[in-house]
Order: sequence, then structure tokens, then C-alpha cells
Amino acid sequence: MRIESFDLLDSKDKFHQKALHWSGQFDEISFFNSNGMSDQWGKFEQILAVKALFSFRANENVFDQLDTFLRLHQSQFIPGFLSYDLKNEIEELKTTGKDQLEFPEAYFFVPAITLRWTADQVHIEAEDPVKIYQAISDTQIPAITPISVQVKSRWTKCEYVKAFENVQAHIQRGDIYEVNLCQEFFADDADIAPMEVYHRLNTISPTPFSSFFKVGNHFIMSASPERFLAKRQGKLISQPIKGTAKRGANSTEDQQIIADMLRSKKEIAENVMIVDLVRNDLTRSALPGTVEATRLFEIQSFEQVHQMISTITCMQDPKVANVDVFRNTFPAGSMTGAPKIAAMQICDQLEARKRGIYAGSIGYFDTMRDEFDFNVVIRSLLYNKQKRYLSFHTGGAVTNQQLPIRSIKNVF
Repeated sequence: MRIESFDLLDSKDKFHQKALHWSGQFDEISFFNSNGMSDQWGKFEQILAVKALFSFRANENVFDQLDTFLRLHQSQFIPGFLSYDLKNEIEELKTTGKDQLEFPEAYFFVPAITLRWTADQVHIEAEDPVKIYQAISDTQIPAITPISVQVKSRWTKCEYVKAFENVQAHIQRGDIYEVNLCQEFFADDADIAPMEVYHRLNTISPTPFSSFFKVGNHFIMSASPERFLAKRQGKLISQPIKGTAKRGANSTEDQQIIADMLRSKKEIAENVMIVDLVRNDLTRSALPGTVEATRLFEIQSFEQVHQMISTITCMQDPKVANVDVFRNTFPAGSMTGAPKIAAMQICDQLEARKRGIYAGSIGYFDTMRDEFDFNVVIRSLLYNKQKRYLSFHTGGAVTNQQLPIRSIKNVF
């Protein structure tokens, strides 16, 4: 393998579009895009990895097998994903919802070709970087084609309200404090061009943990704004999102909305509960006394929404393996509720479909630097090309604030 750097003659955006379309020839594609929003822990502006030299796919005993795979492939960049339903391997839980997407529970691969973008260059690691660069430069971006799919809700409004009231009853009994109740929207017989759909999604909703992932006939098109877990120089970083508000029509409205969020008892209560949950999860992998909430209730503004984000960090106990860190913290507390196990049990009972990759995580291990970075799979489209089945979930936190049903917004 050689690494060579090339000046970008096209704009960065145009070259990465060309690179994505060029990559379509491979069965394995991983593309991470920070959209210029990378923070102090981000490592890449954009990174594309394709063509598996070695791969890991598993549906059971995943964490032990993944640990073995990572140990076998040291000094590698290894992208992949973890399904939300790996909760069943961590706790005594069971998923009852049907699964029409049929993704593996986990998939990772060692790429044959990796491209990393910086301000005005692309760095290509491959057997023949010059050949790769020329092939991408010569790639033609296809013309935009109309996309027409009929999206349906898995629940009727009446069914959603019933599930909402069921969750409220659990909260009133003291079984739980908060639950992230999710529902599926889907399209049968959906004939789409996944790369084109991803590009449109990223144009409409650019986010710091945007990603496109392909393995065979399975595609993930994600506009996630949320970091689940990262590791940098022995430090673990989690940044749960709890608290969302629509952007205003202008900066004055935005400032008022942000002020309202910071005064909202519900938004603050949601965030505090998840911060406590994450702190508890990280304690199991941390050196004693190092877990801390370094930033609380920060508002970050994206193209369409404002988000309330808190940051929790700790120093990893060197006796705890990286895979065990995931075993101790997965899935993301922002997508379960609190207490975590009880909330997941209730979601399993109420939700009509298996979450699968939704509410799971996409990211990478860098085994050379002993680092990793993973998102939370939200605001994402999942597609089984062979079955022509397109799916996305939406979720919202339910707490004990008493609200009339007519106040539930944006779920249909």
C-alpha cells in the first residue's frame, strides 16, 4: 500500500461526488462527512473507504468476535456499524418486532482503498493511488433523476397515541422516567439511487456525523448530528442530544427559540436524565474519579433544527478493552430512556418493527492509534435494494410532563 497526495482541481464537493459515484462499483463502501463541522475530537473532513480486503459480519456473539477481528488487524482503519438490537446480547432482552431490512447485526471491513480529504488535497492510500485519482477525476456525475416513492406510516395516529399513553402510564407508575418511543415509516417497491438520495439528504441536512454505507444490497444514508462515543488519546467522549427545536425564520427568532429551550423544564429534564445515564455507563469503563460532564446544555444550530447537547468524558481504564467499552455503553442512552434496561423492555413491547441499524451506530476503529469514533444512527434512510424496501424511523422522548394529546407535534 502507498499513500500519495493530490491537489484538488475540482471543488472539494464535486470531487467527493465523483468519488462516491466511482465507488459504486464496489460491494463495500464507507463514507464519513463532517460537512465542515468537525470539533476538537474530529479527525477527518471527509473519508471514503472501499473494497473489503477482510470483513467481519455477525449476528450472534458479536462483541467477542469483533474483539478478535480488531486484534487480527492492527494498524488499520476499520469502518463499520452496530445494530441497536445488540442490546439483546448485552442484557436479557428480546426483540419481537419484524425485520424487513435484514441487515447484519454488525459489519466491519478493512478497506483496500482509502481517501482522506483536507482543505485543498485528497490523500489516497491504495496499491496504485495515481490510477485511483485519475479514475475518479474522469468519472461523470450522473444527471439528477426524479425520485418517487410512496411513504407509509407503520402506525396509524390512533395506534401512536395508544402507545404514547401506555408509556405515560409506565412513567406514572414509576417504572421509568423517560422513554424514546420510535415508529417506522417505509416504502415498498422503492426503486432509488442510494448515492443520489444521500447527496440530496446531505444537501438538505448537512450534519457533522453524516455517512453513507454500503454492504452488498444494503445501504445506509445518514444525516446524524450526534456522536455516540469517541476515543482520543485514552479519553472517552460521549455527546448525547436531548432537546430539539425547529429553526426560526430569522436570527431574532432563533435567539428567542434558543432562550426558550434553555428555560424549558422538559428539555432540561430530558438532557439531565440522559447525562446521568451516560455518566453511569461510562463509569464501568473509566479510571476511578475521571467521569465528568464537561459541557452541559450547549445549543448547536443545524440547517433545520437547534439541538441541546451535553458532553461527558472520562479516561478509559487500560484494563478495559475497546470492545468492552461498547459492551458497557451500547446502545446510546439518548435512544432508549431511563432507566435504560426498563426503557428498552417497554420499547420492545410497544414498537411495531425491529429498529435494526436505526438507533445503532456507524463509525470506525483506528487500530494504529487505538482510537475510534461512532455516531448515533438517527435521521437516516435504510434501504434493501434486493427487496426494494426503504425505511426510516422517527423517535421522540416521552417524559412525565403532562401534555394533552393535541400537543404532540411532528410525528405524522
